[in-house]
Amino acid sequence: MGDLAQRSQAVVAPALPRWSLTEVVRGEGVYLYAPDGKRYLDFASGIAVVNTGHCHPRVVAAAQKQIAQLIHACYHVSWYPTYVELAERLRDLVPELGMVFFCNSGTEAVEAALKMARYVTRRPAIVAFEGAFHGRTLGAASVTAKAALRRYYEPLLPAVYHVPYPWCFRCSYGQTRERCHLECFQALERLFQTVVPPDQTAAVLIEPILGEGGYYVAPDEFLLRLRELCTRHGILLIVDEVQSGMGRTGRMFAWQHVAGFVPDAMTLAKALGSGFPIGALLARPEIMSRWEPGAHGSTFGGNPVSCAAALATLEVIEEEHLLENAQVVGSFLYETLSGFRGRVAAIGDVRGRGLMLGIEFVHADGSPAPEILKEVTQRCVDAGLLVIGGGLYGNVMRLVPPLILTREQAADGLTVLMNVLLSL
Repeated sequence: MGDLAQRSQAVVAPALPRWSLTEVVRGEGVYLYAPDGKRYLDFASGIAVVNTGHCHPRVVAAAQKQIAQLIHACYHVSWYPTYVELAERLRDLVPELGMVFFCNSGTEAVEAALKMARYVTRRPAIVAFEGAFHGRTLGAASVTAKAALRRYYEPLLPAVYHVPYPWCFRCSYGQTRERCHLECFQALERLFQTVVPPDQTAAVLIEPILGEGGYYVAPDEFLLRLRELCTRHGILLIVDEVQSGMGRTGRMFAWQHVAGFVPDAMTLAKALGSGFPIGALLARPEIMSRWEPGAHGSTFGGNPVSCAAALATLEVIEEEHLLENAQVVGSFLYETLSGFRGRVAAIGDVRGRGLMLGIEFVHADGSPAPEILKEVTQRCVDAGLLVIGGGLYGNVMRLVPPLILTREQAADGLTVLMNVLLSL
């Protein structure tokens, strides 16, 4: 353990979990560099944050220019251009969700969504999904469904209910993809019949691709039926795109893969600012406009520098064709990893979209194998490939490289990973 790690242990709260003991001092493109010059190919992106790569010159330049002009003003006190320009830019991307509230993180965006939903509907209940991760503050932890992240924090928000996520590989009802009749959707309908009336439900909150829960992709049919159900009962449908948004899946937002599907609201953060802290809640104007002045706020939300970085981020994604690159390189990774599955018995499933891919490790009987993930992760890091884990059982490797990743760089990462897997 290096000097910095030892110093960290003495002064940094141990509540912060770590996936590796790497120390880095510089980032450039898809690489991170240690103090001794060792280079790491980054397939973690600071947990799906640096979609434009580390220290993209255009993002750096935009932030530096803004720092020299205005670092902070607070939107409660003064209007300033970058705040409004970013809101307009996001509106242009999704006109249906044309009104924006800015905050500082994904957790804060979820908190804002929950408060807005209860405020405008005057209903108490929130429905979320098993395996969900929406953040670590008390409100966001209430809709998160992983016991370890809720331990010792009860009581959390009341009137929050969870139903099974449509995770096909580990179906809660023992079904296969071929035999599936969306029993998980029927569980939601039963919830409304037996536990909480739909006319008392403010919102349903869902990740279109389960993030920390293991990169399960919600089936199109499930999302479309969910949309119809929420519309029928006047329930707000909120999608959490904190991890899956900003081009990660090959579309700007993961829900855009589903033809005919549009949510009522959406949360963003992580890659929105390419590493600068910023979150956002987007909603239909007819909903957001009912959230009256003073009902919510943020001192630092929509900070001028973070907004400038976010504007540059959107320009880079569009002008450097990163959506197309995520599709092409993501398909290459997915197809190659799917081939690994036939050669490595410990790989139970490969799934995801674009450059948001998961590898689920299992024992011979199909049960989760978190110890295999831990060993593979450490060996990859030792070999110069940064990867992170996840999943409800801690047995899913998450591959979320920057969207600038080339096919050649992807192949380099796959070579490291395959060598590690074959050495198990």
